[in-house]
Amino acid sequence: MAASKPVEPQSGSGLPRWQLALLVGTPIVLGVGAVYLWNRSRGKEKQGKKNGERKTPEGSASPVQGQHGATNPELENMSPLDRAQSAKNKGNKYFKAGKYDQAIQCYTDAISLCPKEQKGDLSTFYQNRAAAYDITYKMLNLKWTEVIQDCSQAVELNPCYIKALFRRAKALEKLGNRKECLEDVTAVCILEVFQNQQSMLLADKVLKQLGKEKAKEKYKNREPLMPSPQFIKSYFSSFTDDIISQPLQKGEKKDEDKDKEGEASEVTGSSGYLKAKQYMEEENYDKIISECTKEIESGGRYTAEALLLRATFYLLIGNATAAQPDLDRVINMDDANVKLRANALIKRGSMYMQQQQPQLSTQDFNVAAEIDPRNADVYHHRGQLKILLDQVEEAVGDFDECIKLRPDSALAQAQKCFALYRQAYTGNNPSQVQKAMDGFEDVIRRFPKCAEGYALYAQALTDQQQFGNADEMYDKCIELEPDNATTYVHKGLLQLQWKQDLEMGLELISKAIEIDNKCDFAYETMGTIEVQRGNLDKAIDMFNKAINLAKSEMEMAHLYSLCDAAYAQTEVAKKYGLKPPTL
Repeated sequence: MAASKPVEPQSGSGLPRWQLALLVGTPIVLGVGAVYLWNRSRGKEKQGKKNGERKTPEGSASPVQGQHGATNPELENMSPLDRAQSAKNKGNKYFKAGKYDQAIQCYTDAISLCPKEQKGDLSTFYQNRAAAYDITYKMLNLKWTEVIQDCSQAVELNPCYIKALFRRAKALEKLGNRKECLEDVTAVCILEVFQNQQSMLLADKVLKQLGKEKAKEKYKNREPLMPSPQFIKSYFSSFTDDIISQPLQKGEKKDEDKDKEGEASEVTGSSGYLKAKQYMEEENYDKIISECTKEIESGGRYTAEALLLRATFYLLIGNATAAQPDLDRVINMDDANVKLRANALIKRGSMYMQQQQPQLSTQDFNVAAEIDPRNADVYHHRGQLKILLDQVEEAVGDFDECIKLRPDSALAQAQKCFALYRQAYTGNNPSQVQKAMDGFEDVIRRFPKCAEGYALYAQALTDQQQFGNADEMYDKCIELEPDNATTYVHKGLLQLQWKQDLEMGLELISKAIEIDNKCDFAYETMGTIEVQRGNLDKAIDMFNKAINLAKSEMEMAHLYSLCDAAYAQTEVAKKYGLKPPTL
């Protein structure tokens, strides 16, 4: 099964996940591999600039030669600007001594003394006073209004004033004004060429908060949307011990398909579950939930199966709230087929992982392994969970158990190989990397019809910058699964990284959308590229389309983050004329 879109593992790096302008992420794809867009060279700043705190005011703390304080007669002979600078320098001394009230007074004097046409100096005085207010308010837990007002004055005088913009962004964030905060910190990131981790982390924090807020409201009121037939078939193909995904057996055929004597008199054409199964075979997925409901409400023979099938389609349309009670009922049916209960645990565990509840997810998978220890699906899907949790060794152990139970499981073989490869690649172990690459060769030799094997190998080859070979692997995927939109997206990204062929890359991603207009990964990727091209309105449109197709609240929150990042750039461009370099 090819995954529909990237899923990142949990990690402790603390680095931002968002992709604002030039930042290009390297998310790991569960079932498809890591997607690298392309590397762009950027000028490097000193470490101090990247990680340094913005705590001190600007300007020398020592007065200019000949200045000895307000009582000095020479002050009367100074120009207004020199007198303002003298007041500012005194303020800096007080600031460094921790005497913030006195510093604020000195900066206020500097502002009143400074000629209005000296915009650069005046903006510095406002920013310095804001810095003193900032520290004072932190200590006293006061509001941040004066900080914002002074920073706004500084920015009005000097629109590209990084310190003032960043200080205002932090104050706005404290007051909960996230939209305005995001615009300021976006401007800072662009001015700093995305080199300062401090501003990047603030942007990431605000984007995640905005994304979660918007996704929570949108997801609650969203219209359920059935995924494409290709996605549904790929989803079910990842299960081998799932009773509900198996074709109708001879004794389960509807009455009109049987001979006159009948083959199973207790089963009639009125069985909602069997009708649902028939609709599955016909790819008439929209009728499945209603038919399962009929079976459940009538207390039919296949109630447990109908509950599980209905829950599965609730999950597919992104309605986890409706799915969970059905899964709970199946799990708690002690007399139900153990494979039904194990499958329900797998699906509930996967649902918990989407909801970012890894402990509950792990617990469900462990229970599934206890009640049905010879169920290959349990180990296959738990292995995928372990990859997401960055527990590679445990993932490999689960894939090994799956392979032991089902030696012909090409998916498990390919994903085990990928897990070993990522471990070696991130650990910078060349010999183990080569061993994993040899493993990929063995997988595609033994399972030449497994598209997943080629897709994972293609990603590893891309990591190794063996672009031509990676392109061939994607061509194999397309040959085996011509209706798999995700493969076209990855092949398009490869063209960008390999040949910097923007036209070809966009053509392939557009092809993916043509094949499957419900492929949210294609819209997300197109939006990310359009951000980098500077086509922000089009990027926002692509992200919004992906948002409407998101299958979980977590996915939707991430997409809102990308959309908000693009929107913030449009506002920054309007206000300050600031734009990052484009493709």
